[in-house]
Amino acid sequence: MKALMIEKYKADPIIAELPTPEAEDFEVLVEIHAASLNPLDTKIRNGELKLLLDYKMPLTLGNDFAGKVIKLGNKATKFKVGDEVYGRPRAEKIGTFAEYVAVHEDDIALKPINLSFYEAAAVPLVGLTSYQALHDILQIKAGQKVLIHAGAGGVGTFAIQLAKSMGATVATTASDGSGLVKTLGADRVINYKEEKFEDVLHEYDAVLDTIGGASLEKSFAILKEEGRLVSVSGTPTGRFAEENGLGIVKKILFSLASAKLMKLARKNNVQYTFLFMKPSAEQLQVLTKLLEAEKIKPVIDTVFSFEDAQKALAYLEKGKAKGKIIIKMK
Repeated sequence: MKALMIEKYKADPIIAELPTPEAEDFEVLVEIHAASLNPLDTKIRNGELKLLLDYKMPLTLGNDFAGKVIKLGNKATKFKVGDEVYGRPRAEKIGTFAEYVAVHEDDIALKPINLSFYEAAAVPLVGLTSYQALHDILQIKAGQKVLIHAGAGGVGTFAIQLAKSMGATVATTASDGSGLVKTLGADRVINYKEEKFEDVLHEYDAVLDTIGGASLEKSFAILKEEGRLVSVSGTPTGRFAEENGLGIVKKILFSLASAKLMKLARKNNVQYTFLFMKPSAEQLQVLTKLLEAEKIKPVIDTVFSFEDAQKALAYLEKGKAKGKIIIKMK
């Protein structure tokens, strides 16, 4: 099969011929029709997550997909050949920028019937990230106020719609994507080129951070006491290392690295959580119902052919996309 791979961290991706993977016991082999790009792909390529995920090389890139089941593992029972599915493989089994992927049956769901493969491929990683942030960690309730950073990005475009479906009042940061985020339901749009969110937002219940850095640090001050902040781009904590069984050394390292953030959390009497999304067929099924009811719609910026996958990655790295970037395989 053809696959987009790297031979070492920070190397330029190349399209190469690789063996088609075999479906292990509880896996299914999927013929990929479309895959989506995420900032996570760039971080993995550049070796920025080696403390969390240190992959063996060569490595096929890609973290979510939509396609058709063509073969079942010996113990796989949840799907049948011909099923149209979508999902996000578990971290050690990534590689969706390819013609085929072997994926655990617990990590995929039937594709929403009203979505194309391209649209469905745009959902799994950002959809699960949004759900786990807003539902599991922030525990958003109707009437609460939530700030979602970078509303025109992949996570942002999905999270705004999900938060609105949960009854929240949503503020978001954006610039030239302001028109888009308003159509998605954002109640308050802060053009970060013209005003500072920390000057105009106060007493918020929750923040979903997708940027990290200074934006994350300034977000603590806009929360009410006992508010919650979750970040997918900040620093992992010692608690994260402990909950994920990463060992004492990483627990110490992450505790030291996140000390400034934890100090800000204590100062403002709020909760800080680092989120590294986990695959979940059950949560995908929840999202499927919302998508089929058209309460949420995928936002696609550009669709690239597989032959132009390197160009797609270069476009991703510019950080200018509004919504998701898709690679079509079929």
